[in-house]
Amino acid sequence: MKEREKFSSRLGFILISAGCAIGIGNVWRFPYITGQYGGAAFVLVYLIFLVILGLPIMVMEFSVGRASQRSAAKSFHILEPKGTKWHLYSYGAMLGNYLLMMFYTTVGGWMLAYFFKMANGTFSDLKPDAVGTVFNNMLANPVEMTFWMIVTTVLGFSICNMGLQKGVERITKMMMVCLLAIMILLCIKSLTLPNASEGLKFYLLPDFERFKENGLATGIYAAMGQAFFTLSLGIGALAIFGSYIGKDRSLTGEALQISILDTFVALMAGMIIFPACFSFGVDQTQGVGLVFVTLPNVFNQMAGGRFWGALFFIFMSFAALSTIIAVFENILSFAMDIWGWSRKKAVLINGVAILILSMPCVLGFNIWSNIQPFGPGSTIQDLEDFIISNNLLPLGSLVYLLFCVTRYGWGWKNFISEADAGNGMKFPKWAKPYLTFVLPAIVLIIFIMGYYDKFFS
Repeated sequence: MKEREKFSSRLGFILISAGCAIGIGNVWRFPYITGQYGGAAFVLVYLIFLVILGLPIMVMEFSVGRASQRSAAKSFHILEPKGTKWHLYSYGAMLGNYLLMMFYTTVGGWMLAYFFKMANGTFSDLKPDAVGTVFNNMLANPVEMTFWMIVTTVLGFSICNMGLQKGVERITKMMMVCLLAIMILLCIKSLTLPNASEGLKFYLLPDFERFKENGLATGIYAAMGQAFFTLSLGIGALAIFGSYIGKDRSLTGEALQISILDTFVALMAGMIIFPACFSFGVDQTQGVGLVFVTLPNVFNQMAGGRFWGALFFIFMSFAALSTIIAVFENILSFAMDIWGWSRKKAVLINGVAILILSMPCVLGFNIWSNIQPFGPGSTIQDLEDFIISNNLLPLGSLVYLLFCVTRYGWGWKNFISEADAGNGMKFPKWAKPYLTFVLPAIVLIIFIMGYYDKFFS
């Protein structure tokens, strides 16, 4: 069998894994819920959950990947005890990666489209209502939406086609360095705007009253959910990168660095958005509206706004593309692991498949907008997101967790031996009872609450 490709450097592994975890949710969801739930009070609870919830499962994914030297398509087959059925989840993991790309390519396309719109002055001199209309017109136009989705998909697969070291690692490293540099630049600009200090206070001063206003349990669940979903755990999206690294470094320290980088980007996004919104007296609306309606209005009022706006959307494009490239690499590795395809063949066939599979999401905003899976106003994208976020991520995380801690799976000793191989921080062995009994219960609560929020709240 041909020897498995490897990353050329430890930095490459850390930046690419962080790139996979750092997505557009870091930018449009984290700042909003942080503001809603009491600023630094929420961040504190979020960080606790990141350490006790996200970090252990990330180490487990990396360990399974490194020990098996395979993607999620084959890792369970190799490590599971004889006669057990853990490998059945490999289908869930593969489905998760494809499903994620069925709508993420479209959203990545929005970011690229807005970079060009901002750079060529589409928003210059537009009134606030007209800025919102630009976004709605884009969603209503299937040709424009398809064009940007194709650009995003072709760009992602072209980079993967160049190989692991020359393409995925080299380009993602450059993108991540640029992303962090642009972010720091935007942050400095935002913090020097008039009245920026008010936005900073709102964002960073702990306000436990605001945390309790929405209900203590709701706030804790929001922090728990954000810590869990920010790392895209449960579908083997990170496990693949474990299979590309050697055993010279232990995995707990690496996972901690990736989590810190992911959190840093999320926090910095808030330091760009809140001071700017407060400076120009603009409401911080949730989700999509914040990025595509509120912020273009902020840039319109800012001196040199066209430049700063273009910079912001190239940063957003890098955040989206780093995730897309990472998940595409995972999808390619499925085909290479299962059928022994060459990278070029895997790129060609999967490229066509993703283009076709992405069309329902694109058309769900226009031609197929009458398909409303969750009632009026919902779209095909909402259904795709629900299947992965509310089902495959929590249930997949539960599979990885139980696989690593129980004797019916790979087992605690094998997991610890793999996680601790190499120099660096060791995995806390005293945590076994917590990981065996408490953490599975927390993941199940996230799963149940996801359904409750969707259908009963």
